[in-house]
Amino acid sequence: MSETLENVPDAALAEPLSEPMTIGVEAYVSEEYARAEGDRLWSKVWQQAARVEELPEPGDWLTYDIADDSIIVVRTAKDRFRGYHNVCSHRGRRLVDTPPGAHDARGHGRQFVCGFHGWRYGIEGDCTHVPEREDWPCGLTDERIALKQVAVGTWGGWIWINMDPDCEPLRDYLEPAASLLDPFQLENMRYRWRRWLVFDCNWKVAFEAFMETYHVPYTHPEFMKFGGFLGWARSHGRHSNIGYDAPKSMDENQAKLRLGTGDDPRVSTADLQRFTWENANTNTTWTLVEVAQELVKDLPEGTPAPEVLAHWLSTARAKDAERGVVWPSVPPEITAKAGTAWQIFPNFQIGHAPNNMLCYRFRPYGHDPDRCVFEAAVYELFPPGEEPETEWIHTPEDDPGWRTVLPQDFSNMAAVQQGMKSRGFSGPKPNPYRERSVVNLHRNLAEYMGTGAPRDLA
Repeated sequence: MSETLENVPDAALAEPLSEPMTIGVEAYVSEEYARAEGDRLWSKVWQQAARVEELPEPGDWLTYDIADDSIIVVRTAKDRFRGYHNVCSHRGRRLVDTPPGAHDARGHGRQFVCGFHGWRYGIEGDCTHVPEREDWPCGLTDERIALKQVAVGTWGGWIWINMDPDCEPLRDYLEPAASLLDPFQLENMRYRWRRWLVFDCNWKVAFEAFMETYHVPYTHPEFMKFGGFLGWARSHGRHSNIGYDAPKSMDENQAKLRLGTGDDPRVSTADLQRFTWENANTNTTWTLVEVAQELVKDLPEGTPAPEVLAHWLSTARAKDAERGVVWPSVPPEITAKAGTAWQIFPNFQIGHAPNNMLCYRFRPYGHDPDRCVFEAAVYELFPPGEEPETEWIHTPEDDPGWRTVLPQDFSNMAAVQQGMKSRGFSGPKPNPYRERSVVNLHRNLAEYMGTGAPRDLA
């Protein structure tokens, strides 16, 4: 099943970054580059740190670590969050230690106490107690010893942090992704499950494994019996998004909730939904699975695909509404433009739908270019008060909790990291239509890092 530029629409080739390009390997394998990311990248960008609902009460806090930095995010009031560098201003000890093997540290209280010399800080960041403070005749001002703040904002139900005191507003940073995703009301979704592990590849290798559909026929061939899974990638400034190719009469099928194709879309959709639920537990809900199983009974043979799609989604929407789950109404043109997933620069992916989403976050593992922290979470809409209690579960790559689909991606990620170091490899050459998101990532990285910009392949 080969793919050439002859198959790509002329309009797609006219989009930015559509010319064939190549990327150097330094960003993936260089320890020097990995160390420089801390100063040039992570200290300058907005990063998703947590969900709002994870800190429901004033005094609730958690930590978010990136490279050498650790940030404490705390809810200080009903409608306010603050973020602080997780370090005592006295001698530099971290105020909060992450338990060995834990995803992060969490707690509740009105103060943080340094375990070294007992300095105390309120959740508003002020230093409330210095033992024997009278020994400092001058210089120990309240401003000098307060916790150093980081910028904090909320969007989509997430808490975002930025360590740059001169950073642009969060909303401006997120555009145009924010405006195209707002209709999906992502803030109303809650975790269904969430897992993480330390993986043997660079964080960019991991991210790139999920930001295109070009790999689907070859990494996940079992999906091809349900229809075509190739799609487009588009650049949007800092960010990018991907979606499925679809006929003009079925623009909505560019999105995540899509039909199976073939001779009978009723049957293939039922099979696709059941397979996805059992083998990935992502990109669907039990309501969608159940309604799909009834399509053959509800619709006559030969029903056109657009009618099958409309019936499936409207029936699932109505069935969910009966149990108190209200889907947002997303205009079809927004559904088509939004696609299946957004790559939020530099390290977060939102795979959205009206009633569920699959999100990934990718972080460096210290300064080791060959390892990363990989996190996957599935969210959906639940009846009020029936949201499941979840936590970040450390899940080794061979754990059956990943089911069967994600491990197929894992097998590529580690192998790519190894291959990047080969003397026989001259650098990635992304598909100009289907992998434009990969080129866009490195174009943006180069603006921050000062090196590694994609080059013309010609």
